[in-house]
Amino acid sequence: MAQEIELKFIVEKDSVDALRQHLHTLSGEHHAPVQLLNIYYETPDNWLRRHDMGLRIRGASGRYEMTMKIAGRVVGGLHQRPEYNIDISKPELELERFPTEVWPDGELPSTLAEQVQPLFSTDFWREKWLVTEGKSRIEIALDLGDVKAGEFQEPICELELELLEGDANDVLKLARRLVNHSGLRQGSLSKAARGYHLAAGNAPRVLKETTILHVAPKASVEQGLEDALELALSQWQYHEELWVRNVKNAKSHVLAAIALVRHTLTLFGGIVPRKASAHLRDLLTQTETLMLSDVSAQTAIYSPQAATAKLALTEFLVTRGWRAFLDAKAEAKIAENFKRFADIHLSRHAAELKSTFAYPLGDQYGDQLPRLSRNIDSMLLLSGAYDGVKTQAWLENWQGLKHAIETRQHIEIEHFRNEAISQEPFWLHSGKR
Repeated sequence: MAQEIELKFIVEKDSVDALRQHLHTLSGEHHAPVQLLNIYYETPDNWLRRHDMGLRIRGASGRYEMTMKIAGRVVGGLHQRPEYNIDISKPELELERFPTEVWPDGELPSTLAEQVQPLFSTDFWREKWLVTEGKSRIEIALDLGDVKAGEFQEPICELELELLEGDANDVLKLARRLVNHSGLRQGSLSKAARGYHLAAGNAPRVLKETTILHVAPKASVEQGLEDALELALSQWQYHEELWVRNVKNAKSHVLAAIALVRHTLTLFGGIVPRKASAHLRDLLTQTETLMLSDVSAQTAIYSPQAATAKLALTEFLVTRGWRAFLDAKAEAKIAENFKRFADIHLSRHAAELKSTFAYPLGDQYGDQLPRLSRNIDSMLLLSGAYDGVKTQAWLENWQGLKHAIETRQHIEIEHFRNEAISQEPFWLHSGKR
């Protein structure tokens, strides 16, 4: 078993040549392109996918390798997951050769070998550079080709930084230098994820509203912070993918996701000091400024500003960059129970909303949209410990008010305002229980 640690970027096709020339300056250890043919397998009921497992056979230069990747962690484009690689003599599965620890119940399911069938394939050329960064050896791979499933296919134009030995922080350090050049965007969708989407019929990718964040039952405040930032980052990356595919309104969702990062930092600002995130917030501002200017999706998404900001957020999460700024009091607070933290802040945000919208505002509602958006985001991040039906109903009135203000539906505004401010709290320690 090996622990795969790699950072993935999507490369703008017009930037490939310039990127290749830059990579040549980083290392004298260059490997010419090699064709890699990969077949991914699945069962009719997606048993592997449901267990967060990926099975493939890779062929290159007459040699074959069977690989199983199992559940790990993906933050931004940084993938950290165990993988098992076994050399095989021909492109046929030999599932019994995987160690028992691969399987969820400790043994190979009796019917799995009969059920798995080829689902999709990738065919690409991989060009590699080996680089020393700090005390680490890192492989940089440029992949150009296609992922195919039945009648559907998509181009592959990716850059992967894989840690061969050393420290994952060095991968991030190397990436910071690379994203200073335009043409890269951090990608969380693996080749396999794209293949599964194609195999399922290549349905149009749809916008996803931010949903209530659910954290582990006994999560600490720090775990709540991490989960909230990961949610915001995943929303950012998902809608950035849609924006570059020209999906209507995807840009506004990207900006909303960046705002959610800011709201998260503010929400936990009583514990994590502003100086901990000063550099990150500055990068977010630069990215927002560019995205709000009159530039194309391609220019904005593949810009050094956007790539650097997302990488900084990824690094902030992976390294827990806030910890160096915590004093003893803050360290104690961040280790406390997240649910209690949520209770206190739910009451504060509800009080702010009720105070702001206690009376009709006439033509001044638009002025309160930023405040309303911030508070709704905070409620989404804090409400996961409670009954989903009651929580969703409570939130929908405030969300309805927001939509009515945005679309200037005056009758609807007053309806939702009255409904929202008259609601009873669904959380504990609200002062009404």
